[in-house]
Formats: sequence, C-alpha cells, structure tokens
Amino acid sequence: MGSLETYDTENQHLLKVIHVVKNEELMSDVQVGMLRMFLGNVGQVLFGTRLCVLLLVVPLAFVAKCLDFGSPWIFALSLIGLTPLAERVSFLTEQITYFTGPTVGGLLNATCGNATELIIALFALHQRKIHVLKYSLLGSIISNLLLVLGSSLLCGGIANLDKEQRYDRKQVDANSLLLLLGILCQILPILFRFGGLESPNAASSSVLEMSRASSIVMLIAYAAYIFFQLKSHSRVFESQEEEENDEEVKEEKPVIGFCSAFVWLVIMTVIIAILSEYVVGTIEAASDTWGISVSFISIILLPIVGNAAEHAGSIIFAYKNKLDISLGVAMGSATQISTFLVPLCVIVAWIMGIPMSLDFGLLQTGCLAFSILLTALTLQDGSSHYLKGLILCLAYVVIGACFFVQHVPSNQSHANDLGIQLFSEKLGISSR
Repeated sequence: MGSLETYDTENQHLLKVIHVVKNEELMSDVQVGMLRMFLGNVGQVLFGTRLCVLLLVVPLAFVAKCLDFGSPWIFALSLIGLTPLAERVSFLTEQITYFTGPTVGGLLNATCGNATELIIALFALHQRKIHVLKYSLLGSIISNLLLVLGSSLLCGGIANLDKEQRYDRKQVDANSLLLLLGILCQILPILFRFGGLESPNAASSSVLEMSRASSIVMLIAYAAYIFFQLKSHSRVFESQEEEENDEEVKEEKPVIGFCSAFVWLVIMTVIIAILSEYVVGTIEAASDTWGISVSFISIILLPIVGNAAEHAGSIIFAYKNKLDISLGVAMGSATQISTFLVPLCVIVAWIMGIPMSLDFGLLQTGCLAFSILLTALTLQDGSSHYLKGLILCLAYVVIGACFFVQHVPSNQSHANDLGIQLFSEKLGISSR
C-alpha cells in the first residue's frame, strides 16, 4: 500500500510539473506571437511605403529643435518629416476603413487626411498668426481641387486610354454646391469692405460680425451634408463603390488589426502636432532667410505636404479606374476644409477673443473662386480624360507662379494691398 501511495503521489507531482511546463510553453507562444504581431505592425506601418526613408528626417527635426540649429533648418526638416507622416495617416485610415464600411471610411479618410491642416491651423490660431492660418487653409482647398484632382485625372486618363472613365455626378454635385456656398461666404466680406459705405472701423466690425454669422451657416450646411451622405442618401454614395467591389476578383484584406491601426493613428497624430508647431513657429524666419514670401510657403508648400495622403490615394484609385473614390477623396477633402475647418477656426477664434474674419484677400479669394468654377465645369459631363487633368494641373502651376512672384515681407503679409485684412488693431481701438 505504501508503494502504491508513493506511486500516486509521484504521478500527481509529475502531472503538475507537466501542467506547469505546458502553461509556460503556452505563455511563451503567446509572447512570441504578440512580438511577431508587433514587429509585423512596425514593418507595415514604418517600412510599408517608399517614403520610409523620409521618416528618418522626423528625429532629425527633434534634434534640430533641441540643439537650436536655426529656424530655417527646423522648418525644412519639420516640413519634410510631415510628408511621410501624412501618407502613413492615409494608410492607417484605409486599414480602419475595412472595419467601418466604405462611406464612413471615406469620411474618416477625408477627416484624418486633413489632420495636418487642422493642427497647423490651430497652432497658427494659438500664436495669433491669422495670415498663416488663412493662407494654409485656402491653399489646401486649391491644392485638392487643382493639384490632387488634376493629377489624378491626368494619371488615370493616361493609364486607361482604351477605357471610358465615367463617374457618378451626384456626389460631385453635392460637393460643388457646398464649395459654392463657401466661396459666397468668403466673397461677401470683400465686397462689403470695398463698398465703402461705412468708415474703416465700422466696416471692420460689420465684416467680423457677418463672418461669424456666415460661419455658423456653413457649419449647419456641412452638418446637413454629413446627414445627407451617411443617412438619408447613403445608397447614392455606396452604390457605385459596391458595383466596383463586385467587379474585383481578388478581395483586399487589412494587413493590421483595428486596434493596432487606431493606436498607430494616435501616435502619428501626436508627432504631426509636434512638427506642425515647429513649422508654424519658424515659417516667418524661414521666409526671411530664403527670400520666399509667407504666402507662397503657406499656400503652395504647406498644402502639398498636408495633402500628401489625399494625393497618393487619389492617384492610385484613378489609376485603377475608380474615379468615384478619387473624386470623393479630393473634393470631399476640399469641401470639408471650406465648409467645416474654415468656419470652425472662425468660431474658435471668436471663443478665444481673436478677431478672425472670412476676408481672405482679393487675390486669394479670386484664385479660389476660379479654382472652384474650373473644377465644376471640368466635372459637369460625368466623364473624364487626361486633358481635363492636365488643364487643372496647369491652372495650379499658374496660381503657384502668381504667389511665387508676389514677394511679401513676413511683417507685411496682412496688409490690405497684399491681400490679407486683419482687424485686430482697429477693432481694439473701436471697442475702447
């Protein structure tokens, strides 16, 4: 009996040892699996793009700031570092789109694609650089309508010469209506100022009040557009995408999970915020050093960096003959900036006690108005070819050349004769 009890005890001890060993092996497998998943996510997020080389510039920008290399160096490194980050934000939102659906995903893509513009605008507003804020937002709208959309139609037309490229005009019409409403709200302050019916101080006060009222109207219009797109007429926006998905033989799948994509998206957004603060803080010093006006840097260079996400995605979709998605990305982003970000900045400035109006200047607003009209005329027939894209790109070159030759000193970029009207000093005097 004693030997039997000893045998049973040894068996129980052996079973416990085996159980412990299995648990340790299981934990080890789980840890190895998590490590593999983490390394796989790092590889996809950081090295899954041809722009991964530019990611090395991001730590260099931090080093330049800490060691005080000078404002031009900090500005240049930060601006270059924002390019791959904006592209990676587009990749991460695309991964999230697989879990949210095409319509919500498209809206999320447009929103996150404009994260750079929004962050730069908020930092410019906090530092009371209203002219930089206005320039960057206006340049982003023009860049989306002419450069992003134009290059997409050009590349898509060249890649699909033997096919007829068509798109649904319903989505284009909805975006065009909101863009026209936005330009109306920006033209009225200029017409009011040049009317000359009131004294300068009274006119400035009236323009500011009208701008705030117009901003509220624009936000209401954008909210109605979101409801129209996601609820009441969601089938209009999803039908074309469903047809295109049915034609695809190979189904695309996400390469990283939803939680991983969300965490990486937050990290990228934080880094973009830091670099955007560097850009806003050093833009005027870089302008004086390089001899390039703040208007050209803000209207041309900053939007090209900020729209890198939309630019890359829109061209890829156009190359695959998916013009509805390309138009949704480019025009959706322009619409969101015009009727959401711009009035939002006016309202936020109102709350902060900063006088910001919708008067973007005669030259700037004129360029924006002709960009919207040219885009609307280009997309009116529901078909596309490379010539339309070429015309839009050439129009963007002309506007870029206009602001390049306009040498505006950084300390005079808000003067009336140079296109930007700020009312802070006059309103301060009149309020007293």
